[in-house]
Amino acid sequence: MARLTSDLIAEGSPPLDPQFDVVSLFHYCRSNVHGFPSSATPSHFSVHQFGHGQSNPTFLLEVNLDGFIMRYVLRKKPPGKLLPSAHAVEREYQVLHALGTHTKVPVPKVFCLCTDPNVIGTSFYIMEYLNGRIFLDPTLLDLEPLRRNAIYRESSRALASVHQTDVDAIGLGMFGRRDNYCKRQIERWGKQYMVSTEGGKPERNPKMLELISWLHQNIPPEDSSGSAGGLVHGDFRIDNLVFHPIEDRVIGILDWELSTLGNQMCDVAYSSLHYVVNTGIDRIRHDKGLEETGIPEGIPSMAEHVAEYCAAAGKPWPVAGWKFYIAFSLFRAAAIYAGVYNRWIMGNASGGERAMHAGKKADVLVDSAWSFIAKASVLPEQPPSGPILQDHVEQYGSPGKITANLKERGKFVSGGRVMELRSKLIKFMEDHIYPMENEFYKLAQSPSRWTVHPAEEKLKELAKREGLWNLFIPLDSAARARELLFDGKSDNHFGSGLVQLLGAGLSNLEYGHLCEIMGRSVWAPQIFNCGAPDTGNMEVIYVNVKFIILLT
Repeated sequence: MARLTSDLIAEGSPPLDPQFDVVSLFHYCRSNVHGFPSSATPSHFSVHQFGHGQSNPTFLLEVNLDGFIMRYVLRKKPPGKLLPSAHAVEREYQVLHALGTHTKVPVPKVFCLCTDPNVIGTSFYIMEYLNGRIFLDPTLLDLEPLRRNAIYRESSRALASVHQTDVDAIGLGMFGRRDNYCKRQIERWGKQYMVSTEGGKPERNPKMLELISWLHQNIPPEDSSGSAGGLVHGDFRIDNLVFHPIEDRVIGILDWELSTLGNQMCDVAYSSLHYVVNTGIDRIRHDKGLEETGIPEGIPSMAEHVAEYCAAAGKPWPVAGWKFYIAFSLFRAAAIYAGVYNRWIMGNASGGERAMHAGKKADVLVDSAWSFIAKASVLPEQPPSGPILQDHVEQYGSPGKITANLKERGKFVSGGRVMELRSKLIKFMEDHIYPMENEFYKLAQSPSRWTVHPAEEKLKELAKREGLWNLFIPLDSAARARELLFDGKSDNHFGSGLVQLLGAGLSNLEYGHLCEIMGRSVWAPQIFNCGAPDTGNMEVIYVNVKFIILLT
């Protein structure tokens, strides 16, 4: 199920490393983090470790000034002796800074990088805290099928946005080599695995050594040519994405530790591993992937998932090399888990007791790689044709698709006027409100939070001109107001301004379709003058009624 980012603080996590000097960190933040409250003292400052993730320890930093809380996130290297080139927070900072400054790829804003070990014992960087949802389980069982589909489509689009980045234009042209990526990765992770299993801690798996040999012999030709080269995330999966609190859109891609330039199809394969094997390393009931245990309704098949990405990114269908790419991703994951388990044995794994299962999981991944290699066919010769799955009607569907979807159930279908207003609302939100959310949020977090942002008043006037004002006024109330105000005269007699203040004359059921859209941003209701209880209560009623309709 989805977890809010604020819920991922480790429960019962070990105390901070003795070298982690909270007071020293506080003074560093006050001097180096833009916007950090100058009036704060160490007594207002707290540090908590996030429990999710196995690589670089991640912490929530909070400044509490009389109930007004500002949050930041810190990523640091683990303490103790580390494997060569591992846990490169400096590279994470570099790629996040470049993407956040020059592109629209959804990443958290970074504030500063510290390489001085005297502050908290290791290098670290500080970034923006994203308030949103993280889906730890790729089955998304707590969502309805249409929303599962939307989440997967958004995931594909987010990865496509990474891969379409012009690295030369944003200063990442020297971030890595674009050719022979897989060859170098096999050598690198093969060496890391050998180091992690030195002295039998953990025990070395001979099947892993055979897998390394098979991979060397089956590297696709596009890898050596660099034709598939570009920015690679390196650990792209659904639980490294932060989704908007209520909307099915990605607001942040996390964990860029393994990012570089290289073969981008490796990212696609790695994001598809849950179809092949259960990738979690907790105590689990089985190790089978979705294609064996059954794909929940609404989630695309692996072929459909890959086709969605290829369509979004403009990439060729990877049928010829797909067996290699999945086996390569399983190999690399096994090497990573072996390293996690080695750190757990040495006592410096960031995942706590979860890391104790990583050794067994590494062996499971190796077995899964060999099972996948043995399959006669892993992808169809051609990508699935036509629409892959029904769009998520609330966020991506067109009025025609929504109408067809509801007619199919024999239920209420909105008229053309409501669908036209709905389309205008969605466009208004995308063009004017979503782009301003960060600015509105900054004002709300500042000492001037009780003032009105100048852009808000301009957007209100624009909403009036577009007929998106006071939509909550019921049909009978609007009719009575017109009767009293116009006294039988035509609307045109008074001009359009007064007429627009009376709303569109909707029924409650019609309005429900619109207030659900406005409820996707906390700032939207005041822009359209449709705040709670008018919008808030109607949105809840609409969602509940819609859920009942879907069940019947």
